[in-house]
Amino acid sequence: MSGKTAIIIGATGMVGKQVLAHLLASSVYKQVIAVTRKPIAAHEKLKNLVIDFDKLTSALKDVKADEAFCCLGTTIKQAGTKTAFHKVDYTYSFEFAYVLKQNGCQHFLLISALGAFPKSLVFYSRVKGLLEKDITALEFPRFSIIRPSLLLGDREENRLGENLAARFFPLVSPFLRGGLRAVQPIHGKDVAQAMFNIAQLPAPDENPAFYYYDDLMDVIAQGVH
Repeated sequence: MSGKTAIIIGATGMVGKQVLAHLLASSVYKQVIAVTRKPIAAHEKLKNLVIDFDKLTSALKDVKADEAFCCLGTTIKQAGTKTAFHKVDYTYSFEFAYVLKQNGCQHFLLISALGAFPKSLVFYSRVKGLLEKDITALEFPRFSIIRPSLLLGDREENRLGENLAARFFPLVSPFLRGGLRAVQPIHGKDVAQAMFNIAQLPAPDENPAFYYYDDLMDVIAQGVH
């Protein structure tokens, strides 16, 4: 049976569950491995690895995939503390990347955030920036970094800031030009579609490759042939 194998972590979140749906529906993939804490709905192509994320490295030591999709993400408010946030957004994500690089993964795709910078004074942005920096140092043959601004869509938890942005930005979006367009909120379904499309397109010259709002919308417009 020909085709690629994909692995995804964060498959139960707003973006991740839509990425998973794209992967399972695509004839490009013979198998999709979803790493989760709790079981998810079965599918003929799905291999669901239900694990303790604190033992992620050992649980994935023999797992091989052509492409890895990292959709893990939380907020400090949701996590409860900065330490808990760091564990999800940095430790788990980096360990996922590390073990897959050791096992020969060719393309790592990461949902990061606008403003990610290793030396940022903002803790959230600093953690995201350090994660990008340290995964870059692993030297994947191809590394795609998706940097959305606020994510819009249905979530299980309520995020006040994103709810306010959903109401405010439609009023100002027509006036955003140039680099300011990067701050435009984007629907989770669009990030998921773009992430899937990026994996199907030829690798760009730069590695890592960064994708902001306009880049993501362009990738969606290109479609997958």
